[in-house]
Amino acid sequence: MSQDSQQTEESVRKKLPIENGFPIEQLNDIAEKEGYGGARQWYRPIYTMHKWWARRLGSVFRSISLHALLDNPNDVEVFDPSQNVQLSDYQTGDLDIQELIDSVSHERPDSLWSLYPKDVQIQDKKILDPFMGGGTSIVEASRFGVECHGRDLNPVAWFVTKKEMDTGSTDVNSLKNDYKTIEDSISDRLKSYYKTPCPNHSEDHDADVMNSFWAKQIDCVSCNETVSLFGDYRVAKGRYENDDKYHIFCPDCESIVLIEDWQSESTCGDCGHTFVPKEGTVSGSKYTCRNCGQKYGITDAIEEQGGYDLKYYAIEYHCATCDDQHGYDKSEVKGYRPVREEDRELFRKAKEEWESSPELHEYVPSEDIPEGHMTAVRNPLFDHGYEKWADMFNERQLLCLSTLLCEIDGLENQNSKEFLLLALTDCLRRNTMMIGYSQVANQVSDLFRTNAFDPPTRPTESNVWGAEYGTGTFESTWEMVIRGVEWGNAPTERYIEYPDSDEYPRVPRNSSLSSPETTETETFSHAVGENVSPEDIKQGDIRDVDAENEYDAILTDPPYYDNIIYSEISDFFYVWQKILLEEEYEWFEGDRTPNEESIVANPFLGKDEESFEAELNQAFSVLHTALKQDGVLAFTYHHSDSESWGELLESLCDSGFEVTATYPITADISKFIEGEAVSFDIVVVARPVGEIEPSSWNSLRRDIYRTARRTRKQLEENRDLSRGDIGVMEMGACFREYSKHHGKVQRDGEIMSAKEVVQEIYGIIQEASDIGVEDVFIDLLDTSNVSYDDVNKLSRGTNAKPEELKETRLYNQDDGFELGTWDNEKRQAYIQERVNGDGGDHLSNLDKLQFLRYRYEKGQAVQNYVEKWDIDDDLRELAGRLADVTGDDTYTRVLGDRDITSY
Repeated sequence: MSQDSQQTEESVRKKLPIENGFPIEQLNDIAEKEGYGGARQWYRPIYTMHKWWARRLGSVFRSISLHALLDNPNDVEVFDPSQNVQLSDYQTGDLDIQELIDSVSHERPDSLWSLYPKDVQIQDKKILDPFMGGGTSIVEASRFGVECHGRDLNPVAWFVTKKEMDTGSTDVNSLKNDYKTIEDSISDRLKSYYKTPCPNHSEDHDADVMNSFWAKQIDCVSCNETVSLFGDYRVAKGRYENDDKYHIFCPDCESIVLIEDWQSESTCGDCGHTFVPKEGTVSGSKYTCRNCGQKYGITDAIEEQGGYDLKYYAIEYHCATCDDQHGYDKSEVKGYRPVREEDRELFRKAKEEWESSPELHEYVPSEDIPEGHMTAVRNPLFDHGYEKWADMFNERQLLCLSTLLCEIDGLENQNSKEFLLLALTDCLRRNTMMIGYSQVANQVSDLFRTNAFDPPTRPTESNVWGAEYGTGTFESTWEMVIRGVEWGNAPTERYIEYPDSDEYPRVPRNSSLSSPETTETETFSHAVGENVSPEDIKQGDIRDVDAENEYDAILTDPPYYDNIIYSEISDFFYVWQKILLEEEYEWFEGDRTPNEESIVANPFLGKDEESFEAELNQAFSVLHTALKQDGVLAFTYHHSDSESWGELLESLCDSGFEVTATYPITADISKFIEGEAVSFDIVVVARPVGEIEPSSWNSLRRDIYRTARRTRKQLEENRDLSRGDIGVMEMGACFREYSKHHGKVQRDGEIMSAKEVVQEIYGIIQEASDIGVEDVFIDLLDTSNVSYDDVNKLSRGTNAKPEELKETRLYNQDDGFELGTWDNEKRQAYIQERVNGDGGDHLSNLDKLQFLRYRYEKGQAVQNYVEKWDIDDDLRELAGRLADVTGDDTYTRVLGDRDITSY
């Protein structure tokens, strides 16, 4: 395409709805509910069929797809699920699609929202997700009937997405029948490995073992005493009438007893031994011998002794037989008890059966754990005695899993085989000796709760097939797969019915609707993946794509610089899936997933920030070529700071894109890495740029400043958004101004980089705001269920920084999130230190008011401080705002009421 043709096409290119506005408020209401806890398995069960990391919410990508693809009413069919009829002539009552498209703006971002719960079909559109990961964008775009192409380098990601796309064409009854075949064949045998004599009728029947508790053991290097590695001696929190107590393991007689306070000295009711349950033998990375007091490194001891032993010390049981009979309390049929000899013998029999079944060993991974950042650097598995993937399981688990995999392999239906394999590998997260037990939640942990391999000192073994109760068993995981397939056959949507305002369903943002409930539609008539061919979902590197001017839209979630290294941790799933898939798909023939080709910073491979940026630039350049000139690139981005924004903008602009909009969303609430502060994501909209014009920084700065002010004014007048949300949208508008001049912005004779410009834009937006620490703190006081997320969000686009609020003790996270109110000990200690140190010369107005409020509460004199300090209008105004937001008029009275201040 010639430059003249490109400029002509650019000049007439229509703006898409997603560039004009985006329904942040409505989407956040749904996304917050969909992303809460385990809600996904009910909102969109298709995404809970198998683990993938940092998976974006379906509601987010449905909204992105709707606003990025819907631009021509002549190519749209709308079906109403509640009536199961097509809305003809593109207009029924208030539903005029052309008017809806034309009305989207910053002032009316929700103009298309009435279509969100409708079965919308869009013709003649082709989209690509080059980094499809868990497949969210592909699934959601396919529901609009568009032609979808997806690609991912990781075979596990490809397999997960492939099975999601298969749901819409899968016969659920056939799938259930094949599961029933396996259930009838082996379920009783697998469940028989997890039985224990019933605590109530041990001579009559057995109870089910839900979980088996183990502790690693090493020999003391000083006295050779065997040391069982307990961080503390809790087994689990009490249930039912004992929910205020804890089950504790007695290190002396090895019984399980109930106590009220596990952090204080307690006495075992069975043997009379007195000990402090919270003081175990492990502290950090070292153990302490109970016999001689020797302290030593755990991994050092493991290396010197050639490994560790395991002590089987407790079980969690449930007796279904007694549960069905009358007269038993819940605590008598479901609970915890020490291991008996019968339990040890049952494990020994399973171990012997595994060791004498060489044919089953073919159904267990034989690969070594490869060295990498996640396995050899972050938390070196080899130091803990793990060499092969199979070392992460005990013999009973290997026996059950291999038996199950062998049965799955015997099925004739390949589709059923793959869905059952999907369930098996997902249940591995809670059926490995690499997990512990949550004593508070009374359930096994998830292997990837920290997105890493963290070997526990007290592994917990689950019941592989599953009992009536239990978490992450094969049976319960299969039920989640079935729900996903059923939803893929007949998907529904959840939405919120807001009271209408004018002609569109606008959101009245008031306290009575702060947490509106969702409504589920009837099933849609179009299944997932109807227009998607299996060959269009590919495994491979996006940089190998040779498409040109082919796609109307690219919708994705691209790699992020310091993301978790999926290629390394997904090997855990890969080596099990490979057993059944290596003869079906060539990308399962290797010993591990592609590693060196992954676009991510990986210190172990010497891939640093520069390598990541170079590879991301290569990918964006390929996408620019593959995208139509009037196409759109829309993606979610995990936002962190100006540095990461600069890297992103540099890559996009270098590849020929301009940023045309950015929007904050409440997306995947879970963090990439445990403890990460950032909790919300950004939607970035970009399009191929036309001619790049040179500009001086002075000229561009004026344009950016005017753009920031204009955007802020529009949003403040028409939307009920937080300042952080507004700041992000200001940022996108400013990026668009810069994109038109990328690589040609001069300052003092030098070309400015995108990173330098982003730093300046940050400053401009902050200059355009008079909002500081005190304003943000008052907003936090006015926020219900306040958390660090609110600190981060409310600070964005202001002169306040979360670090500043933390340093001044206006919040702390030492024991959960706490606001630094006047009666907060840490906040008051900070103020008192400053008053004592310099007499209050460097106190802020907020410091002064909280100090006075505290002294008044304690009955101490405040008048001398009121007279000493300059009580100006700013201080009085702040006192009034504090009084209003807290309902505590003492703030104002301490400044002017003689009866109070004269104490």
